[in-house]
Amino acid sequence: MIKSFRKASHIAAALLAATLVTSSTASASTKVQRVVSPGGIEAWFVQDATVPLIAMEYAFDGGSSQDPSGKPGVSYMTAETLDEGAGDLDSKSFHERLERRAIELSFSVTRDYFRGSLRMLKENRDEAFDLLKLSLTQARFDAEAVERVRAQMLANLRRESTNPVSIGGRRFWEQAFGTHPYAQQPSGSLESVPTIQIGDLRDYSRRVLAKDTLKVAVVGDIDPQSLGKLLDQAFGSLPAKANLAPVADVDVAKPPKKYSEVLDVPQTSVLFGGPGIKRDDPDFMAAYIVNHILAGGTLSSRLYKEVREKRGLVYSVSESLIWMKHAAMFAGTTATRADKATETLDTISAELARMGEEGPTQQELDEAKSYLKGSQMLALDSSSKIATALLQYQTDNLGIDYIEKRNGIVDAVTLDQAKRVAKRIWGQGLLSVSIGRAPVAAIPTGK
Repeated sequence: MIKSFRKASHIAAALLAATLVTSSTASASTKVQRVVSPGGIEAWFVQDATVPLIAMEYAFDGGSSQDPSGKPGVSYMTAETLDEGAGDLDSKSFHERLERRAIELSFSVTRDYFRGSLRMLKENRDEAFDLLKLSLTQARFDAEAVERVRAQMLANLRRESTNPVSIGGRRFWEQAFGTHPYAQQPSGSLESVPTIQIGDLRDYSRRVLAKDTLKVAVVGDIDPQSLGKLLDQAFGSLPAKANLAPVADVDVAKPPKKYSEVLDVPQTSVLFGGPGIKRDDPDFMAAYIVNHILAGGTLSSRLYKEVREKRGLVYSVSESLIWMKHAAMFAGTTATRADKATETLDTISAELARMGEEGPTQQELDEAKSYLKGSQMLALDSSSKIATALLQYQTDNLGIDYIEKRNGIVDAVTLDQAKRVAKRIWGQGLLSVSIGRAPVAAIPTGK
């Protein structure tokens, strides 16, 4: 998010202390309960009284794919302005109340979801949930605040317009999805942001923020009955049903496909990817493990060894599986010298093709399983991280017991399954985008 909250030092220290204590204990026992409020609001809940802290993550279907045609950035601007005054409180008064009580409240958007985060000390829970209700149902969208946010967004977009990584990201999504809403950046464009009106923000809020698509995850020091009342307090007065525009399923552009753009910068930014795998596909976990072996961001990954260690072409290289409601892909990124960009892409392409043809070895599979099982628990080391994970499991439709089942799902992946999915995903060629200086032709030497 563009804005940052200015907390008093004693408030920040209190929250930091709570987080540090929680980090050592939160993942020790994670019993997930389903809580349903008197008004029918459902949440996945982990009760943890280790410290007097409550963390909540929630999401509504919609995201930037619900931006009006020709106006990307509406959802993003809505997220930036919901807490810029609500009800009788203008922006200054609203933020003073947040800061006075050490309440952390923020909103964000992905292509599929409008998300919110709320964190507070237990003693301030009533005020925190009341402020959340105001922002969701009575946001003011005052002209001064909207114009300030607009100026911040445009300043950020101007910076991105000369950043090869940002330019590459935009071009990659455009090349992958063409005219589909996924091709547009949630933060909008220099052309679209000036056209967004306050009425667009109000309309987006009315259409998207509704109870029927709401998913909630809460972790902290509160009992289920009290949580139920707070859920109704925050979300109970929202509309019953969202009014979402339909979004079609879409296939990622079929590789091979190359795009390059000249920009006078020290390093060439390289993005690469291709069609991926949906989260509900039976082979997803096999693909997830293979992706870790190939380019999971660790020093032992195949791409790191081939591109960095053996050839010294880049400092780092990584790749991820990206799954959304209407499409899936794999995408990676690196940076190199302009005269090495072609060699870098050729090396990456060859290594991905080798994985597609041969698949991983049994040793690679076993080591990846061990790492992924261990890292899962280490990643759930705070209340906020557990709440974030529980929300992700909900949006992915994985079941309330997924934390308990996940390691068993990892263990069940066989070498044959891994080889099959490797061929399916990484054996089809690459979609690539390069942003940087044009390579200079070699100058002949001698007579």
